[in-house]
Amino acid sequence: MGRRKRITLAASLLALAVNAGADEPSPRFTTIDFPASVATTAFGINEGGEIVGSYRDASSRTHGFVKTGELYRPINYPGAIFTDARGISPAGEVVGSYRLPGEPTVNAHGYLLTRGGEFRPINFPGHINTVAQRISPDGTVLGCYHDTDTMGTMHGIVIDGTEFVEFDMPASMHNGATPSGKTIVGLYTDMDTGRGRAYLLDRGEFVPFDVPGSTFTAGWDINPARQAIGVFQDAAGRFHGFAVDRHWNFTTIDYPSATATRAFGINADGDVVGNYVYAANRTHGFLVGGKDEQ
Repeated sequence: MGRRKRITLAASLLALAVNAGADEPSPRFTTIDFPASVATTAFGINEGGEIVGSYRDASSRTHGFVKTGELYRPINYPGAIFTDARGISPAGEVVGSYRLPGEPTVNAHGYLLTRGGEFRPINFPGHINTVAQRISPDGTVLGCYHDTDTMGTMHGIVIDGTEFVEFDMPASMHNGATPSGKTIVGLYTDMDTGRGRAYLLDRGEFVPFDVPGSTFTAGWDINPARQAIGVFQDAAGRFHGFAVDRHWNFTTIDYPSATATRAFGINADGDVVGNYVYAANRTHGFLVGGKDEQ
């Protein structure tokens, strides 16, 4: 399905994919490292350019963060030993996951952090674990629930106020949606082949897809223009980010000279965030695109 063009992206992702040439402007990648961290990943970005993600400190503990301009602010769910931040709404509300002391690493509980600094737990009824991955402008939360594993018991979910909707597909996760909620992008494991694949849930129609030539594909976010982004693995085992438009034109996202690149979040302007692995196997966050400094 589709075709893949191998270029590096600037701010206007898919416009450059169509018009790449000798005069193509240099891509503007920005590294994102939480101060004094040993690893950083950027998971989400909103229309205002606020970025959320996670970082690992020198003691190997994981924390969430929000980056507004040049200001970094840590996020730690009260009493948790692990916190990440995965999505941020246009209003600045953050969703993510946390784990409590004594719980196994498979455990995850969802939370919402309001703009005013209040933490609210997010739990899908009847299940042990909930991952809150993305939050829409109207407050709808996407992600997954799971119980004792992250395979057969994992299902994509949509939480709209007091309405909880699960996706009838094992080993699936809803990762992003258009503002209307009519198109959802996610990932799942094909239980017949064991292969990781991406999907669109487009007005209720399930559309699985793979980056051409890949051995693994995961969809991680989608913007109002239906530009979806995610991660794929090539035949040599190397990880790359990708973008795909509504016409199934695929573009590879590679941080220059990195050994691995993963794209996790995209906003309405086409700005993309994720992580890359560089020298000494250290993981850094990145932004490609973004508004020019005034």
